[in-house]
Amino acid sequence: MTLSPAIVILGPSALATARRIQALYPQAVIHGLSGRVEADAAYDDFGDTLRNLYRSGTPIIALCAAGIVIRSLAPLLTSKGAEPPVLAVAEDGSAVVPLLGGLGGVNRMAREIAAALQVSAAITTSGELRFGTCLLDPPSGYVLADIDQGKRFVSDLLGGESLRIDGEAPWLDRSKLPMAEDGGRTLHITTEQRAAQAHELLIHPRTLLALVDSTDDLAARIAQAFEQAGLAQKSLAALLAPAALMTDRTLANAASELNVPLRFITSDTALPTAIAQHDGLQVLRAESPDAAQTIGRPRGRLSVIGLGPGAAEHMTPAVRRALDEAQDLLGYETYVRMAEPLRNDQVRHCSDNREELQRARHAFELAASGRRVVVISSGDPGVFAMAAAVLEALEEAQAPTDWHAVELEVLPGVSAALATAAKAGAPLGHDFCLISLSDNLKPWAMIESRLDHAGAADLAMAFYNPISKARPWQLGRALEIVRSHRTPDTVVVLGRDIGRPAEALRVVSLGELTPEMVDMRTLVIIGSSQTRRFPRGDGGEWVYTPRSYPQA
Repeated sequence: MTLSPAIVILGPSALATARRIQALYPQAVIHGLSGRVEADAAYDDFGDTLRNLYRSGTPIIALCAAGIVIRSLAPLLTSKGAEPPVLAVAEDGSAVVPLLGGLGGVNRMAREIAAALQVSAAITTSGELRFGTCLLDPPSGYVLADIDQGKRFVSDLLGGESLRIDGEAPWLDRSKLPMAEDGGRTLHITTEQRAAQAHELLIHPRTLLALVDSTDDLAARIAQAFEQAGLAQKSLAALLAPAALMTDRTLANAASELNVPLRFITSDTALPTAIAQHDGLQVLRAESPDAAQTIGRPRGRLSVIGLGPGAAEHMTPAVRRALDEAQDLLGYETYVRMAEPLRNDQVRHCSDNREELQRARHAFELAASGRRVVVISSGDPGVFAMAAAVLEALEEAQAPTDWHAVELEVLPGVSAALATAAKAGAPLGHDFCLISLSDNLKPWAMIESRLDHAGAADLAMAFYNPISKARPWQLGRALEIVRSHRTPDTVVVLGRDIGRPAEALRVVSLGELTPEMVDMRTLVIIGSSQTRRFPRGDGGEWVYTPRSYPQA
């Protein structure tokens, strides 16, 4: 799947245009220069940011002068065939200039953005200006056989040669190509494997499927089957396999190596005609690239993700990628909103925050049908969150067998404790523990026992779920236990909504701390006997726990 674009801006004057472009690409992230503009993500160095995005293959929409972009990326411009789309857009939206990525669809993006901004794109590619299409950048489902042959071919057309098309190329119906029945140049849409002659251009439709019966020497068997049948392996659209092989890692690795989707069939799956066979492997031909992608179904994937504390720059790239690829998103409504931007076609399944097991079962049901599903937690999904609930649902005796065939992954996020600690300095710089003060899922007596032992062990402690309307007395009791092991001057950090717009950080002593200072959205860190505080240059305070204890 193509990565979502990154919209990079330098200051607040570009933000309005950036938001208009983001409306066109809802999952695009707006990157703003730290200290100058509030955006979805912050960066410190423009050049480094552009180069990192370019290396990762992320399409770049930079709202600035084209020269700045060119100078920033110049050291990386080595392989034309590997570059992602890069565009420069005027801050006021008055100009859209495609710079790089002609083979990655940059001109298509330029036209889309220009249409949204109601301006004209500055297309400079000769062939596209003349013919209204780029023959070297066929749509999804088709692949160019030879880029160098393609360049010569387009040059010939620009020089006055006429063209005829042999095969189905519906995306060219509205082009301005110099068509003629006896054209001197021929565009062949073919699954045939052969060298192109001087007068022709080959484009391979992805209409072929390899039906496998086992994973032994799979890549080699596919190559041999295609070679013997004279078929282009670039026309391979997907691997098909029996559902019994759904969890086979070798098969998944082979599909990844071949860079094609992996789909699974059952006894009642309707299959197209086989056109070749070799060593137990069959090659099937679908009617079209679109039809090829409807045969069988993918292995379902369930990603349990942590958003981090809330700010986009604290979300890991792996989590953002899982959100971008998801078809279904499940979670507490507040957390689902925090995952935005999302596409309109993504299905949101919001539920109460006390329905974790039901949510986990629903997620497995969706994923077992072949869908890509994300279960959303704030912070880290493995810290008092959904990862444990998902695994609990999977381990249940009544869990359907097909749930175990789902591709399950847990993607970490920055936990509330770590986010609060980082904002304060390093109060968790030595041994520490995390304790939830909620007794919904464990008895209060166990919480008291753990508080007592953690206090005796001189561990720094982070309290989750410290207080609520249903549990107004428990934090006070917890503080009584802690105070039996700590002096009144013990450092305490209170972090409320850290990483979100209303974040607030407060440093007090254990003697000053009262339950009224805390609510359910507050993370409480109580230091060890060694935790220290000292003034910051901006008038605040730093808090840290030294990495070593004084020697006796």
